[in-house]
Amino acid sequence: MGIVNINDDSFCGDGTLDPEKALAQAAQMLRDGADIIDIGAESARTNRGPITVAEEVTRLMPFLDAWPRLVASFAQAPYDVDQVWPPMLSINTWRSEVIAAVLPHGGDLINDISALPDETNARLCAEHGASLLIMHSIGQPKVAHTHVSYTDLWETLEAFFSQKVALALQAGLKPEQIILDPGIDFAKQREDNLEIYRHAERLQKWDRPVLLPVSRKTVIGQVLNLPQAVDRDAGTLACISAGIQRGAQIFRVHQVKAAAQAVKVLWAVK
Repeated sequence: MGIVNINDDSFCGDGTLDPEKALAQAAQMLRDGADIIDIGAESARTNRGPITVAEEVTRLMPFLDAWPRLVASFAQAPYDVDQVWPPMLSINTWRSEVIAAVLPHGGDLINDISALPDETNARLCAEHGASLLIMHSIGQPKVAHTHVSYTDLWETLEAFFSQKVALALQAGLKPEQIILDPGIDFAKQREDNLEIYRHAERLQKWDRPVLLPVSRKTVIGQVLNLPQAVDRDAGTLACISAGIQRGAQIFRVHQVKAAAQAVKVLWAVK
């Protein structure tokens, strides 16, 4: 899953408000081996205020409208025969008003960081035939939760996903429309994140695909003492390796080419 930030405050500094530049980034990621493109108009950074619903929709719509044309410009999968084709389009948003506005115009997946507080987003995905990513977190998005601690992290995660998967199914989604994300760096500290990597196989109990948002995360910077996010790509590949060994299937990354090559070799070995 390649990350395309249609904003001007990405923590990696790679965002753009120019839809043509965003489309060019996506095209390069497809050439480099991406199976999914994840577009987001609002940074998840907690030291930035939220943008309005109208602004988020305005940023997303030009890309959504141009996406079919972009995919059609490739005669076939540009990377290799294992690449998912046509590629999937993921929309990284959590506000139901945005989801309701954009899904009629396209999108295969809603990448939702809200921790699904109610059934609304699941119901909207069911109505439009989109899949839903359920991410674990605590509290409101765009709010720092740096002092959260867990008596038993895995007990918390397992109770959370059991409840949220049941909620999504009740809202009309089919099991094959659900993806799980343990929420690396979201309401978690260094040891919590490392514990997820150590035992990510425990997320297989729901028999759903697991996404690990591995790219340039704070925990990598903490382990390697690298304060700048753009310096963490080698650590990102290490996290991909750990994830594949423990059953994760989707990896959200900034540098698609290296990640796709790493995944191909790791999968051949596995």
